[in-house]
Amino acid sequence: MNILIYGIGGIGGYFGGKLALTDHHITFIARGKQLKAIQENGLKVKSILGDFQCTPDLVTDDLKQVPCPDLVIMGVKSWQLTSAAKQIAPILGENSLVLPLQNGVDNPTKLMEYIDQKQVLSGFCNLISYIESPGVVCHFAFKPTLTFAELDNTNSTRIQKIDAVFHQADIKSIIPKDIHRELWKKFLFITTISAIGGLCRVPIGELRESSYINSLMRSTAHEILSVAKAKQVDLRAEDIEKVFQTISDLDPMSTASTQRDLMAGKPSELETFNGYIVKQAKMHGICVPVNEMLYQCLLPMEKKSRSEYSK
Repeated sequence: MNILIYGIGGIGGYFGGKLALTDHHITFIARGKQLKAIQENGLKVKSILGDFQCTPDLVTDDLKQVPCPDLVIMGVKSWQLTSAAKQIAPILGENSLVLPLQNGVDNPTKLMEYIDQKQVLSGFCNLISYIESPGVVCHFAFKPTLTFAELDNTNSTRIQKIDAVFHQADIKSIIPKDIHRELWKKFLFITTISAIGGLCRVPIGELRESSYINSLMRSTAHEILSVAKAKQVDLRAEDIEKVFQTISDLDPMSTASTQRDLMAGKPSELETFNGYIVKQAKMHGICVPVNEMLYQCLLPMEKKSRSEYSK
């Protein structure tokens, strides 16, 4: 199988690296120092499960060099997804499939602005990793899992073939009965803690010590549940309780990636999380005052970061 990993950051680097250890033809799309380092020395992955080194069949920043892929795994940030879809669309064949692994619940919709719906899958991953230095990705928490499915949840032959490839690469993959419910469960957790962490600028341990902030987080979660129900997603009140159990179990020094990006002045996934809830709530006539407050308070910072990134 020809597999293209578009974006060799924490996610693309880890899963792409595992796939590059198989006999399948693996291409990395990378940029700048990351591209140069991998071209010269391959990719090194430092992992709590064991370090490994790999060399993909091709690493480039030029899509014209890439053979027609059977599968494209999108490793960019959610706010970069639409642009990435536009760039890869010309190299896709009739049977090419595209799998987004970004945070958020509307990634397939973003892809479908430029890619045929029948070629788009849905998915996400549980993985904490980052680029430690050019050519080096560090995986430092959780046993990685990759959850994916057809948009209509059909257990198709093509899904089974991709699942087999993941297993060959020693990637724990899950095909759920309802991909949309699973996406929203993860979305519920991340959206509940990300923006408020970015606003308060302290780790989760300090957030959960405050009864007032805990109340804000619960309100955030219940507003998300209201939007999910309006969109006929099978998200449940019990999922909120599971989120807060997870929050209570987190290492007190934990921070969300969106929080870290906001604090570092980088473009973040604010629009993907609280911004998405605010916009969907307006479409469905739902009041989400806490998500609106968090979003609007952080939006000027986000706009500034985006402006500086595009220079």
